[in-house]
Amino acid sequence: MKKILVLHTGGTIAMHSDRSGHIVTNDNNPMASVEVNLDNIELSVKNVLNVPSPHITVDHMLLLFRHIKEADKKFDGVVITHGTDTLEETAYFLDTMAIPNIPIVLTGAMRSSNALGSDGIYNYLCALRVAAHPKAYDKGVLVVMNEEIHAAKYVTKTHTTNVSTFQTPTHGPLGIMMKDDILFFKTADPRVRFDLHHISGVVPIIKAYAGMEDDLINLLQPDGIDGVVVEAFGAGNMPPKAAIALENLIKGGTPVVLVSRCFNGIAEAIYDYEGGGIQLSQAGVMFVKELNAQKARLKLLIALNAGLTGEALKEYIEG
Repeated sequence: MKKILVLHTGGTIAMHSDRSGHIVTNDNNPMASVEVNLDNIELSVKNVLNVPSPHITVDHMLLLFRHIKEADKKFDGVVITHGTDTLEETAYFLDTMAIPNIPIVLTGAMRSSNALGSDGIYNYLCALRVAAHPKAYDKGVLVVMNEEIHAAKYVTKTHTTNVSTFQTPTHGPLGIMMKDDILFFKTADPRVRFDLHHISGVVPIIKAYAGMEDDLINLLQPDGIDGVVVEAFGAGNMPPKAAIALENLIKGGTPVVLVSRCFNGIAEAIYDYEGGGIQLSQAGVMFVKELNAQKARLKLLIALNAGLTGEALKEYIEG
């Protein structure tokens, strides 16, 4: 018998459409009363939160981390139901913490509980199956949606409403659901993990655009932020004046992390012109491989709270 801890947090999977067709929260999470008829699975269910996922903060993520740590040696797996807007961020955050090697699976829904073709219960049952499966051990945090199994590091929400919204650019899913089994194609990358009890700091995200100058970046006050993530062009390039503004931030002691605004590929310093990646790298901008901006923000925030500075910070961010 596999003992699975279920942590409900709210989101569309726990919401319903009212008479006006508006999707609203329920006072009582309907997922908590779902009848689960899966062989050899025993559930322990906790309603940790009941909030829309845009309300999720790093403090909520830390709360889930504490529940997962407490589950070690008591449970064989953990399933978290979560709103989809920030699901990938919570998944990545947890995957960067000192979690046990048991399967930890996040899932959600794109359609509310009473919508036609609601996907919530099916996604939930699939997540339970993965959490109870021996092949899911030591794979890091997983996201199970629409019969696919994704790694927390790479998965992202790609569509506003479609049930196949969660995709993994470049790599594809780690595995898929079968009728009576699950199949993994690959394993997740190893992680540097942190055991943090508190996280604070301000790390904004700035997106590059054609004709961008230095005015937006100059609005940032170094004493009011702890770092910056910039979503740059292509392989990692910026307009010239914006690049100079980033250099000035770095000179003032503010860490600057760069990702690409492209959906696929890796940001790297290869262009040698004014504002190009080589100039930015030489100025101290740290290039993140394959993470999107929202995950890079969490990576920098976690690193700073773990006390990483200087070369250790650069090595972790660019690793």
